Parts: sequence; structure tokens; C-alpha cells
Amino acid sequence: MFYKPEMMDALADYESARYVIFGVPFDGTSSYRSGSRWAPDAMRQASANFETYNAYFDIDYEDLLIHDAGNLEHYTTVDETLEELFPAVEPIVTDGKLPIMLGGEHSLTLPCVKACARHADEDIGFVVLDAHFDLREEYSGVKYSHACVSRHVLNEVTDKYVTIGVRSGSREEWDFARENDIKYYTPDDVREKGIRKVLSEVIDYLGYSKIYLSLDMDALDPAYAPGLGTPEPFGLSDIEVREIIHALAPRSVGFDIVEIAPEYDNGQSALLGTKLLREFIAAHAASEK
Repeated sequence: MFYKPEMMDALADYESARYVIFGVPFDGTSSYRSGSRWAPDAMRQASANFETYNAYFDIDYEDLLIHDAGNLEHYTTVDETLEELFPAVEPIVTDGKLPIMLGGEHSLTLPCVKACARHADEDIGFVVLDAHFDLREEYSGVKYSHACVSRHVLNEVTDKYVTIGVRSGSREEWDFARENDIKYYTPDDVREKGIRKVLSEVIDYLGYSKIYLSLDMDALDPAYAPGLGTPEPFGLSDIEVREIIHALAPRSVGFDIVEIAPEYDNGQSALLGTKLLREFIAAHAASEK
């Protein structure tokens, strides 16, 4: 089901691994700039840039049990891709490993969350960093478009949901969020409250000890990550996103990074996404020491 490029420092075999990285090179519903199908391998290439040692957590990635399973086979339609992705992720979860998905577009998050939720010991929450609400029921006639992923997580997985970095959506989506008491923080909210206060509120609101964490890279301001499918100005900083990941990784049962379109910059978005991936693994591993 997977074919295999390789992430640096992913030295463990599957059986011994704690963290299983896999790519899903699909961008069939991208609505502005396609190209996120190239992101998993661009991130693997970027991983060669980084030292194996993380001084903040006093962790060497070569000592961690990380496995790169490769990329899911490419399918033509979003429905077929999502249908094949769930049974690819489910064994990773049932084998007691933490799945880390490299998109691809944001529609791919849904089966990953479903697999984690189905086999969790308790109900899980969902935290997404995203510039867009993604609360439509469908977009351009496609139910499972990348522009609808949060609505389907709410409908099909969990109502314990928080989005951070949101600053774009239709009038109907903003109305839906307000009328349904959706917990959201715009970048202006983050700067007015401070990231530590926001994180404290998020953790109190979710209540649950475990979450799924999804990073759409367009949560970041395009000054930090210009190579994206749908870049949106006035976003979060790289340091703010790092703080969120450090705080929430220890509670996470799954993680993904989506919507990098590497053809639209000179590699900086893939570099930043890869660095944030490594921060997630280090923060989670440090919590299990």
C-alpha cells in the first residue's frame, strides 16, 4: 500500500517504531494552487538539512524510534483516496504507534482522525491550526473537498474542536461558527491574549487528555511559509506555531502537516514544515521519558 522514499533520522523498522511517518501525495480538490502532492518528498529532502540533536528537549532523533513507511499509492479521486487511507492508518494505531501524516491536501486529515478516534481508550479532541474555517458541507460540488474537512470532523468524529489561526471563511462559515459556539482563535486573538493564555484556554476547554493535532501550514503567515495551496496574509508566526506544538504534542495521538505546495517557493515552506514535524516528535518523546 505504501511505496518508500525515506526521512532522515527515521532509522527504526516498523515493528520497533513509536512514530510512523507516511506521505499521502494527493491534491485533487485543491481550489487555488495545486502541488501539495509534492510536499511529502520535499519534506524528506529538507530533513537532510537538520542536526540530529534537539537542544531544547535534550533529545537526539537518532535515538528515537521513528519509521518512515513511505507514501500511499496515488489515487485519482478524493473519495477513493480517503477510502484507501483509513485502512492504511488503522493498523498503525492498533499497533500502538503514533501516526504522522504528510499531505497532500487537508481533506486527508479526516480518515486519520477517524482511525485514531476509533481505537482511542477515551473520546479525543481535535485541534487544527488553519487560516480557513473549512466548515462548508461541500465545495464546488465535492463533499470531501479540502475546504470542508473541519465540518466533517465535527459531523463524523468529535465536537470537542478548536481551530487556531483562522482568518478566512465565507459569511456562512463565520455565522455557523458563532451560532454553534465553535471554539476558534484568530491570529489577532493570539496576539492580544498571548499564546500561553490561548493554550491554557484550549486545554481547559477540551478537557480530554488526548487530542489529534492537525497543522495546515497556511495557519502561518505567508512571510514564513509562502509555498502553500491557499496562502492567507496576517497569520501566525513560526514561533507561535512552535509553542502550540510544544504544548499539545504530549496530548496527541496523531499528527499531520498539510497544504505545502513546494513549487511556489525555494524550499522554505518544506523546511519549516519539516522543522515543526521534528519539534512535534521531540516534544512528544520528551513527555514519555
